[in-house]
Amino acid sequence: MRVVFRADASVAIGTGHVMRCLTLANALRARGMSCQFVTRNLPGHLGALIAERGFAVTLLEVPSGPTPSGPPDHAAWAGVDWQHDLAETQAAIDWADWLIVDHYAFDARWHAGLADSVKRVMVIDDLADRPHAAALLLDQNLGREAQDYSGLLAGGCRRLIGPRYALLRPEFASNREAALERRGTSRLSNLMISMGGTDVADATSAVLRALAKADLPGDLRISVVMGSRAPALERVRTLAASMPLPTRVLVDVRNMAGLMADADLAIGAGGGSTWERCCLGLPAIMVETAANQAGAVTAMEEVGAAFGTGRLADPSFGERLVEAVGQLLDVEVNGRLSRASAELCDGEGTARVAQLLEDPAWA
Repeated sequence: MRVVFRADASVAIGTGHVMRCLTLANALRARGMSCQFVTRNLPGHLGALIAERGFAVTLLEVPSGPTPSGPPDHAAWAGVDWQHDLAETQAAIDWADWLIVDHYAFDARWHAGLADSVKRVMVIDDLADRPHAAALLLDQNLGREAQDYSGLLAGGCRRLIGPRYALLRPEFASNREAALERRGTSRLSNLMISMGGTDVADATSAVLRALAKADLPGDLRISVVMGSRAPALERVRTLAASMPLPTRVLVDVRNMAGLMADADLAIGAGGGSTWERCCLGLPAIMVETAANQAGAVTAMEEVGAAFGTGRLADPSFGERLVEAVGQLLDVEVNGRLSRASAELCDGEGTARVAQLLEDPAWA
């Protein structure tokens, strides 16, 4: 079976779309499927990483000309208009049993244009803001309901909704039992800050500045996780060196599951790493670094699985962050968040989706 992924990464988009597709591609390859990636040459693209992971990759041309406008709302993320991208993608695909699209810039028009090149389309989405022409749709977000896609999907499209289908690497599931055993019993001594691979909003610096003024345990250790493509990396390194508590900056880590398992508290954005933290029962303070994260943060707060700080741009951000950290110094509160978050995601979502994609019932 041949599977083609169409996803982009860039400084503006971030790395999450490509990274979760790589996770699924690894699972499909382990089941004997052939996987290819089609990605655009944008600043901060991950073409080299995809190739390093052993997958064929077609790098689409660098965008030129005016920035495309919607619909859909995120059309600019493609760098070119959807018809241009469709033509290039079609030229890169000989034939595929599945085309898996993880891109906010494309809608049903783009999907339908590839009907002669692919047998079926799967869409990975988080927004429920545009129509899709797909056989299968995955939205792994808490609070999302199947009816949110009413009127947006082709007839007969199957919907995989919620964190049960979160696309996590297998090391999170394998670290889950040991991580959960130590939760809720140890005091806060290891704090992780992770705002995504590029952190284009530089939320990391805002968090460090707030924590520098906070009354924290003297033996607390802080670990900052960033990507080498993050525009603010050097600024963060300078801030970390001036922090009143030991603060290390880790770049392009390969052992995120282990780092999360060892942490007592995380401060992070409301993206895909939410489900990594939940799988390991890691209590979290979630920062809204983009408008499309507000729903995820609210949903987590409503079920008692995380604390939120509100929008990064709010004047009260620093105060709310310090207040949340103070509450989570309480072992009982910390343990309550851990248990609530662990109930949301068991880390087996990738296996569930991979099994479904190879189901002969689709034939």
